[in-house]
Order: sequence, then structure tokens, then C-alpha cells
Amino acid sequence: MTNQRSFKTRVRARMVKTGESYTTARRHLINRAATPTAAPAPDVSPSAAPAAAQTERIADDLMRARTGRGWAEWFALLDAVGATERTHTEIARQLVVGHEVAGWWAQSITVGYEQARGLRAPGQQRGGGFSASASRTVAVPVPRLFEAFADEPARARWLPVVEVRVRTATAPRSFRADWAGGPTRIVVGFDAVGESKARVSVSHEKLTGAEQAAELKAYWRERLAALKVLLESDGDHR
Repeated sequence: MTNQRSFKTRVRARMVKTGESYTTARRHLINRAATPTAAPAPDVSPSAAPAAAQTERIADDLMRARTGRGWAEWFALLDAVGATERTHTEIARQLVVGHEVAGWWAQSITVGYEQARGLRAPGQQRGGGFSASASRTVAVPVPRLFEAFADEPARARWLPVVEVRVRTATAPRSFRADWAGGPTRIVVGFDAVGESKARVSVSHEKLTGAEQAAELKAYWRERLAALKVLLESDGDHR
């Protein structure tokens, strides 16, 4: 909530300075956040809002329900095979091939393990870069939630004014796209929660630092909340 309030304050400050509308000022700030700059040092001051660890974002009971094991069990299993000496790709592949974990959940377990073992900080990529993530459960079937990202007219209803160049879209499981012309990108996973609910998780990758990650995290929380309202109030409209 603090990050979102701070972002709105910046939008209004730009409106006063430039005379732009709220929508225009907001678009400029979002596009600037997606443009690479010299990477700043991570903000470690007490006022900085730290990114949530993967084990906090995904509850243990949900992890167990979707993968058959809880966090501690997965960590023990990966420790036993020396996963701290393996790359991110090697760990994820081991989970997919050796334990039949679905791709998005294999990535989630891998990130959680790397954070827990000090191989990366929350919000930071294994190689040192940063990412922002957000998720939401929506009361629609998973194909409908996937369509809200993959179908351009449907996407424009809740994600306007941003250029999204689709890289891959695998219905109804995953969606990958370049963001605002690059170099950042979004990786989206979809997971059914019963017959009439689905969960979407967005990871915005290749960010330049903690400040950009915080801004985009607040942005995605806001946009996914708007998507939830749109779809749940939309009935059978396409």
C-alpha cells in the first residue's frame, strides 16, 4: 500500500509540473520505470520496503496442495542433491524431470530455495538483477484468465497504454512478453484453483534496481486488482 501511495504522489507531482492529465503523467512514469538506467545501489535504509520472500508469497499449504510437498520438504530434498552448487536452470529441470513438478511451480520452488540458501535476495535474480512479482486469485476459470493476457483486445481493457510484444503464449499455462519495447519482460503463470477460480502470477524481469522493482510491484498489484474486478463483474461478456 505504501509503494502504491508513493507512486500516486509522484504522478500528481508530475501533473502539477507538466500540466498533463493523470493518465498521461502515470504512463510517462511507468515507461520511465521500464527504461534501463545505471543500476543504483540497493536501498537498505530502514524506510525501504523489502520484497517478500517466496516462502511468504506462497503459503506452505498451497505449495503442498500444488506440488505434493511443503517448503521444508523441498528444501531438504534439494539440499540432499547438492542444489546450492547448481544453476537455477539445473535446479528447476531437476524438479520438472525428476519429480514431475509443473514448470511454473518448479521455478517458484527454485527461487524460494535460492533465497533461503542465500543465493539471491528477495526481489533479486540469481545473476544479480532485479524482478518484481505480484499474484491474484480471480473467480473465473483458468482459460478465461489466460485469455485476459493472451488476447490483445481483452488485454487492452485492463492493461492500457503499454506496448506488450508477445514472445510465447501456451494456453492456459503461461504467457511471456517483452514490456514497453524492452529490455524488461513479463513472465506470467496461471494455475486453476478448483473449477471456477484461477490464480495468476506475474514476474516482471530484467529490472535495473530495487526502486524500479518496487514501483513495478505496486503497479502490478494495482493492475491485477483491476483485472479481478473487471472479470468478476463481466459475466459472460467477451
